[in-house]
Amino acid sequence: MYARSTTIQARPSAIDAGVAHVRDDVMTALDDITGYIGLSLMVDRQSGRCIATSAWETEKAMRDSADRVGPIRDRIVEMFGGSAQVNEWEIAVLHRDHYSRQGACVRAVWVKTDPERLEAAVEAYRSQFLSGMEVLDGFCSASLLVNRASGRAVSCVTYDSAESMIRNRDQAASLRADASRRSGADVIDSCEFELAIAHLRVPESV
Repeated sequence: MYARSTTIQARPSAIDAGVAHVRDDVMTALDDITGYIGLSLMVDRQSGRCIATSAWETEKAMRDSADRVGPIRDRIVEMFGGSAQVNEWEIAVLHRDHYSRQGACVRAVWVKTDPERLEAAVEAYRSQFLSGMEVLDGFCSASLLVNRASGRAVSCVTYDSAESMIRNRDQAASLRADASRRSGADVIDSCEFELAIAHLRVPESV
């Protein structure tokens, strides 16, 4: 499975309009594209950082969709009133305890390692990090998206509520530091988001 993420630096005042546009128009448009298997939208209302991620059955489906997705993405950026950066990923790990509910939030952490060590980092995430995360307060699901050429990856862990995500911050940070030390991956960024839209049909890969 593969994913294309569009990170938008939006005007905070335009976020509600942007979310409505993705929910009411974009999801319908993407449903008509072969290989599309869902979309999520995370928003940080304080900073204006928003990330829309579409999932695809194969790398070919993701690549073949580019021409049709381009104008859809341009309209999303216009509605959010910002600028965008696009990244493409392989969905290396997905573990779901249960589907997200209204009010769910996501902690996203970006890491980088030597591309030759990426597979070992993926295995460490699957065999060690997940077991620590899934016992945290409010755990819902976790995914790891990777770019094998660059050695970059992003972990997204979903929790049932902002309150549970706040309560487990210290524990999650400790687990993250331990995982980074074991895998040799450097944390380069992190952010906490509201999960505004969760409509992914990606099967588990654990």
